[in-house]
Amino acid sequence: MGQAMRKVETNQTTSFRKFGMKDKIGYMFGDWGNDFFFILVASFLMVFYTDIYHLNPATVGGLFLVARLWDAVADVSWGRFIDTRKAGINGKFKPWILRMSFPLVIVGVLMFVHIPGMSNGFYLAYAYVTYILWGTLYSTVNIPYGSMASVITGDPVERTTLSSWRAMGGNLAGLIINVVGPMILFVNNKADANHFLLGAIIFAVLALACYIACYKLSIERIMMDETTKPKMNFGVTMKGLVKNRPLIWFLIASLLFMVCFMLIGTVNVYLFKDYFGEAKALSMVGLIQSVAVFIGMPMVKPLVAKFGKKEVASGGLLLATLVYALLYLLPNLTATQFIGVLSIAMFGYGIFNLVIWAFVTDVIDYHEYLTGLREDGTVYSIYSMARKIGQAVAGGLGGAVIAAVGYNATLQHQTSGTLQGIHTLATLVPAITLAIVFLIIVFCYPLNKKRTAQLTVDLAEKRKGRH
Repeated sequence: MGQAMRKVETNQTTSFRKFGMKDKIGYMFGDWGNDFFFILVASFLMVFYTDIYHLNPATVGGLFLVARLWDAVADVSWGRFIDTRKAGINGKFKPWILRMSFPLVIVGVLMFVHIPGMSNGFYLAYAYVTYILWGTLYSTVNIPYGSMASVITGDPVERTTLSSWRAMGGNLAGLIINVVGPMILFVNNKADANHFLLGAIIFAVLALACYIACYKLSIERIMMDETTKPKMNFGVTMKGLVKNRPLIWFLIASLLFMVCFMLIGTVNVYLFKDYFGEAKALSMVGLIQSVAVFIGMPMVKPLVAKFGKKEVASGGLLLATLVYALLYLLPNLTATQFIGVLSIAMFGYGIFNLVIWAFVTDVIDYHEYLTGLREDGTVYSIYSMARKIGQAVAGGLGGAVIAAVGYNATLQHQTSGTLQGIHTLATLVPAITLAIVFLIIVFCYPLNKKRTAQLTVDLAEKRKGRH
């Protein structure tokens, strides 16, 4: 395998252009396309189901839980499938992004179709079918996209750069959806069925354009020589995964962070729509969240080079934890004041999000170090599965807690107890969850700056030894 990988790396100057800006922009477009629908769904599908389909929030939470648990299975199955495929002339991963993006965006639009006058049972069944099908198709695009980072470049610093550009792609989608979305989706502070469908169609077209750009601009450079590639062995793979301590702790931290991040997205809609009575203020939240990440982007590479990924990520988490705790203690802020303080927290977890994808390439390298097998798709799909489980928990939990605090879509104004409950869900719960993630990264995740650098050296030696 070492011979195969070195052969590609030494010949890439003649076979491929060098890693550069086109790759960064292309990779950015991939997550931009992903997040047009992922963020739309994460932020607004719950309110579409509760306020337009008039489904009970707890019932919607049950749907999200079931669908995301299924998605977790789909992720691993698809990742394993991808790893058994041979690379074609355009690489191993990116052809799947192009093939599967068309059915993905079509089903995405169908999710937001509202047929008036149907029964609750019809709406629930329609929601189950379209949402689960969309989630399955999302796996077929997202797994090859996430796996692709480790074959675009083998350089750890360049991979960190790719992670930052990926985060920027998601951030640009978030900027458009969270800023423009509320202006399109809500009419007079109410969710509007026709406007939701219009928004879905607009974002579907933009997503498709982004996927095509990702396919055109990025290059897979690290390709295995299939004649020397070790045969895949599920037993060896599983032993490696179990022994991969960085992967295990990273999965736990990622799962908890995803629960928190998704819960914030769900609860914020009700916080601003009902607690503050300003649904359109969500646009300002989306704008500032994106600006915070844009400010953080140029800081990440020099900070990681100086302090390390683990160290920078944990610093961002600590900052966000402290700010959310402060917001809980200040219940009488206006919407504008709340957003002003919240912007500091968004900068903190934005830094964590900018670095997180580079963690994945490190744990893929560690898997190769342990097993001798380069299984990008399998390892990435395990990580993606953890995120999906986090989304499942957050989806189920989001619906359950919104129902538990007494939210009733038929009321013109929610009760004071419900409003206080929504405020607690939007502040104290994120503070506690982010604190736990911070502690896991600091005390349990072992790949600090020194050990990551040593891993690169050790892996290069192992590849030489297999030559």
